Amino acid sequence: MTPATTPATLPALDALPDLPRDADGPVFREPWEASAFAITLELHAAGHFTWDEWATALSQQIRAAQAAGDPDLGNTYYRHWLAALESLVTTKALATPEALDLRAQDWVRAYRNTPHGHPVELKTG
Repeated sequence: MTPATTPATLPALDALPDLPRDADGPVFREPWEASAFAITLELHAAGHFTWDEWATALSQQIRAAQAAGDPDLGNTYYRHWLAALESLVTTKALATPEALDLRAQDWVRAYRNTPHGHPVELKTG
């Protein structure tokens, strides 16, 4: 980033005080956020949805959360991201809501059974 575009000079970032960042700008708070981000980019690159469809889905999730009382400080941004991704995945029939729920349960089970400090791995098949 150049000095002219440091995070301190970006008003949009200043409006999100709970958005995690380092000297270069926003960072992911948790590994799952980076995964959701990467999955979104991959599905878009594979042609499963347009960027306009993605922006609409994410905007709808954020507006719904705000209407339900989310103060929109940046700390829940990737929860909205994930909800938008799940919505598009089911709308586009890439997975059923039931399949997403089962996969989430698989992750919880794997997480709970993984020793601290080790990567979480899902067993497939």
